[in-house]
Amino acid sequence: MTITQLHYVLAVAEHQNFTKAAEKCFVTQPTLSMQIQKLEDELDILIFDRSKKPIELTEVGRKIVHQARNIVNESERISDIVDQQKGFIGGEFRLGIIPTVMPTLLPMFLKSFIKKYPKVKLKIEELTTDEIISRINEGHLDAAIASTPLENENIKERVLFYEPFVGYIPNNHRLSQKEHIDTDDLELEDMLLLEDGHCFRDGVINLCKVFKTNSEGSFQLESGSIETLINLSNEGLGMTLLPFLHTLDIKDSEKANLHYFNKPSPAREVSIIYHKSELKMQIIEALHDIISGIVRGAIAFQDVDIVSPLPK
Repeated sequence: MTITQLHYVLAVAEHQNFTKAAEKCFVTQPTLSMQIQKLEDELDILIFDRSKKPIELTEVGRKIVHQARNIVNESERISDIVDQQKGFIGGEFRLGIIPTVMPTLLPMFLKSFIKKYPKVKLKIEELTTDEIISRINEGHLDAAIASTPLENENIKERVLFYEPFVGYIPNNHRLSQKEHIDTDDLELEDMLLLEDGHCFRDGVINLCKVFKTNSEGSFQLESGSIETLINLSNEGLGMTLLPFLHTLDIKDSEKANLHYFNKPSPAREVSIIYHKSELKMQIIEALHDIISGIVRGAIAFQDVDIVSPLPK
């Protein structure tokens, strides 16, 4: 049994296809198939049911894949130990970021990080929280930036910053005359929300004390884009809540529609998350230090007092 064979098994389990798995592993399909066959012969079991389309794991195969993932992760820790001993920060690093954080946070830290750590090759994907959790557990992401807490026993979290909520209220709205708003003012009945699957949506719903069913002549609209919510709000179709970082680049003509909460402001916790095996921790630490420093500075500059204290 070899680590290479286990890599091949994990690739086939992921892609459910020998040809695609071979492409992923940069080997020929016969080579990959032969190595997996040798492993199955050595163990005297079948890992894959090749009669199914797409290929499926056998019952014992599922257990082997789970253990193989642990073994491969632990083998990679050896390289990590050597890199940390040498003080080396580099190599490929796969990072996921949730959609309500990606467009505002990425431009804030990416250039600084690349300049300081030119040997790190970042591969960044925009993914939902559920997709991130799945990919971290399967070993397809090294870390991610997401709203926390997640309370997942396989994933560790380290807080980057606490991001306040900001009301975006058009001038014809019932709250438009209030200089500052409170959570008690919020009602889902006139709130424009992100579509289901966005963790920011869940935070907004939790802030709203009362859920009212739609009355005659009213409606509830959900979108996958914060920009769409702003445009709809500008048309007088309701208010919405924005993540604080999104307000930093808002158009001058729209700034009058921003209404901050009375202090302390409600906020969401945003963290860098990673598997409990703690691979590539030197890069995770580097990302944490750069991102938290930049964002905390931006929030402090705006003099926003939030419910959860900023991490020290």
